[in-house]
Amino acid sequence: MKKYLNLFDFSQKVNYKTEILSGITVALALVPEAIAFALIPGFSPLTGLYAAFILALVTSILGGRPGMISGATGAVAVIFIGLILELKRNFPEIDPETILHYVFATVILAGVLQISAGFLKLGKFIRLVPHPVMFGFVNGLAIIIFMAQFPNFYEKGTTNLLSGISFWSMLGLTLLTMLIIWGLPKLTKAVPSSLVAIIVVSAIVIGFGIDTLTVADTMKAGESIKGGFPPISIPSIPLTMETVKIILPYAGIVAGVGLIESLLTLNIIDEITETRGSGNRECIAQGTANILSGFLSGMGGCAMIGQSLINTSAGARARLSGITAAIMLLIFIMFGSSLIEQLPMAALVGLMFMVAIGTFEWASFKTFKKMPTSDVVVMILVTLITAITHNLAVAVLLGVIISALAYSWENAKRIRARKHVDENGAKHYEIYGPLFFGSIAAFNEKFDVLNDPEEVFIDFKESRVADMSAIEALNKITERYQKIGKKVHLQHLSRDCKRLLKNADDIIDVNVSEDPTYKVVVDKIRK
Repeated sequence: MKKYLNLFDFSQKVNYKTEILSGITVALALVPEAIAFALIPGFSPLTGLYAAFILALVTSILGGRPGMISGATGAVAVIFIGLILELKRNFPEIDPETILHYVFATVILAGVLQISAGFLKLGKFIRLVPHPVMFGFVNGLAIIIFMAQFPNFYEKGTTNLLSGISFWSMLGLTLLTMLIIWGLPKLTKAVPSSLVAIIVVSAIVIGFGIDTLTVADTMKAGESIKGGFPPISIPSIPLTMETVKIILPYAGIVAGVGLIESLLTLNIIDEITETRGSGNRECIAQGTANILSGFLSGMGGCAMIGQSLINTSAGARARLSGITAAIMLLIFIMFGSSLIEQLPMAALVGLMFMVAIGTFEWASFKTFKKMPTSDVVVMILVTLITAITHNLAVAVLLGVIISALAYSWENAKRIRARKHVDENGAKHYEIYGPLFFGSIAAFNEKFDVLNDPEEVFIDFKESRVADMSAIEALNKITERYQKIGKKVHLQHLSRDCKRLLKNADDIIDVNVSEDPTYKVVVDKIRK
């Protein structure tokens, strides 16, 4: 428990200037995304901004990955659309305020589930995600980030592309932002190029009075990001089984999606920084942040790969950058709303375009000829599912399942048997390759039960009995030989195989009884 209470990594050298400037940049980038994600299910901008503040602050202090940024995300926001529709079906007269209380309760319950996952050490299962799935996830996310910027080139409230001077000013300012972010590091790395780009482009727009899309234009009429400290919001909903049945499935999805996206982002930042974070600690931090978010009027969320990459690309490696981002975001809400609402979206769009370009794994194209076909298919499939559905959890889970099936199929074909008859007339089957559910059909085909001699040896020196299907296969083959009065010896079973056979003692009956412990014959090496 002590390691979870270690809030700051004092052993790590902190570059305070880099951390603070990077945090300010991240805070500016969080504003439009938090607003956009809050509007997806129809919440007010402050619901998303409060979530971004709480998530960024708590996970920066408690999280398992210094430098990683969390906040309100689209992957979580989309889930609430289904919850709202179900609430309206069950309670046709429900008002928006009550809906929010159900949302807050769902976020709190999701946080409890995430903390449970952390204490049960389930974070380590992210290691089961294959590299092609990681490539697909990152590439799909880069496409989502890239495509999400294009509505800023439309006329407000329509899907009509901007025209005339409006279009060219938006495009020119976006390209200028990208040019500064790309070119400034070649001259100096004293300040984050992203922050400089936002300041320069904002100064040009405000100074010359250029009529272009601003943060204020992305919000509905009458809405503002101005607010106070997040107000306490204890969910006022009936504590009944009906309520639990409604919110529990959505809480489970929020928890699962949040953890998958957070742990995958953690892995990516690990690779970039060449350090290692703690998945289980991150689970606990995400859960704690979501519980507080639900009690403080926030819509919940998870790690954000775009903002995390902005942070790390600026050189931030410690917790201070995330804490700074959260505090600056709160300052924007409480005191700087009028200024932030004047920020040109072109600067933020250009920033996110550069994030998308930096996120995409361009090196994955070079691996097409080097990777197995199944891995290439998985990578492309995960990319497409992520980009089309925006459902990162489903894309990753499908990728893992397909990768596992492809792996099982390949290993199923590797089961082989060398055969020979010794000087005593006994026949030997030397098995090599794994014996598991996928290979048992090929394993059974290796034996000629009717024509084999009276004594048969099955040698597993180069094989491994992997699961209950393999145990059952051994049971069946010995049973077939026993029925026609032939004796079978199983040789060189490894200790874990013997343990598996012993555990199966009450489930199946391996029909060779010389060995009282394992109910199979385990001979010593024949000299």
